[in-house]
This record gives sequence, structure tokens and C-alpha cells, in this order.
Amino acid sequence: MTASSPPILRAARSTDAGKIAEILHSFEVDTPWMPKQHTGAEAISFCGTMIDRGWVTIAQIDGRVEGFLARDGAEICALYVRDTARGQGLGRLLLDYAKSVQSPLQLWTFQANEGAQRFYLREGFVEQTRTDGARNDEGLPDIQYIWPAPWPKPEAKPSATEATKPAASKLNRPEKDTP
Repeated sequence: MTASSPPILRAARSTDAGKIAEILHSFEVDTPWMPKQHTGAEAISFCGTMIDRGWVTIAQIDGRVEGFLARDGAEICALYVRDTARGQGLGRLLLDYAKSVQSPLQLWTFQANEGAQRFYLREGFVEQTRTDGARNDEGLPDIQYIWPAPWPKPEAKPSATEATKPAASKLNRPEKDTP
């Protein structure tokens, strides 16, 4: 067995639509919790549209497309790696590339996709929002993640007037006259 060459990232070409659609459609077909909504031909058309819009970067090893990332500005629309190529750092490589050209980033993943959740958290994304899935085509509960993690909001500092006011306590409150 020969060692494979290092992965190469490049912009997708129209001739890659079938290759990335195969990866995308395989995820839908092979994932038990994923609704089966699209044909292979629909996946090719969808991937062709993303490529035509200039959104897609692919990862290839030895000339074979093993993963892809589709990004529309700050939104990562898709990040998929062929099942036989998972665990080799291709997802991280694609995500690191996206981070190098765009900040901030945001994306959505299904709540049922626990592997993706672990991956995004490990890569510095933070959960922003959870939904019941009413707004996505699949009708599955999902999670929005953002990167980089937003800075914590600074605590409000008291104004100069408030800082010089004595704290309200029993000692500095006027006593009521008692009968």
C-alpha cells in the first residue's frame, strides 16, 4: 500500500458537482435520523448552484474529492467529508481555511448530529441558538453556532454619582418615629 499525498484545498469547478453531491447525498441516505428528501440528481443540481455562486472549496487527496465546505460570506452552508475520509483532519483543514478568510462565521447543525456538535465546539464555535426545526426544510431541531466566541459583555460600571452614594443599609436609613 502506498502512502497518500497530503490533502489539497482548491475552489470547486463545475465538473466537481457530481463528486460533492455524492458526499452530500450519501450523508442523507446513510444517516438514520435524516429525512430522505432528495434524489441524487437534485443533490447534483444543488451542488452545481453552490459552485456557480463561488461558495465551494474542496479537499482532495490523490486527485479524489474527499470533502467540501460551502460558504456564503460569514455563513457556512455545508461542511461534509466522505465517510471513508473522516477522522483525518479534512474537516478541520476546511474549517481553518474558512476561518482564515472570514471572521466571524456562523453555521447551523442538527441537534441529532452529535458528532458535528462535538467537532464545532472543539474548533472554538459557541452555541448561539436552538430551534425546534420549524424553519428548516427537514423539520429537525437545530443549533446555530458562531465563531469566534463573542467576548463577554463588560459589567456595567457605576457612574461617578452612583459610586459616591452610600449603600442603602439599615445604618444610613432614617428611622421612623415610633408612637
